[in-house]
Amino acid sequence: QVQVVESGGGSVQPGGSLRLSCSVSGYTSTMAWFRQAPGKEREGVAALDKGGRTAYAHSVKGRFTISADYTKNTLYLQMDMLKPEDTAMYYCAAVQRYLGTLLASGEYAYWGQGTQVTVSS
Repeated sequence: QVQVVESGGGSVQPGGSLRLSCSVSGYTSTMAWFRQAPGKEREGVAALDKGGRTAYAHSVKGRFTISADYTKNTLYLQMDMLKPEDTAMYYCAAVQRYLGTLLASGEYAYWGQGTQVTVSS
């Protein structure tokens, strides 16, 4: 059983930065970050697989960077130039296979409990 645990959320002013971490136990091929704001649907933020493919939501391209340290089984999301509209619960997800579409939430089998990110002045 794969366990997924996020950390690193918090409150920051617009223009600030945060780095989220996700500890994943067990083998996975593909990992991703999703987010969900109150009253909105969950959306894919960024994803990567062990083949080196990455994907980003259009709204975060150029501001967010996804990376992984496979020696530590940890996924990261560096978030820079944060905006109030980035406020959401952020979830880490993982799956033990390669995906055709990296940001397809329904394909992920393992999910964390989420970490809150609030961007406000």
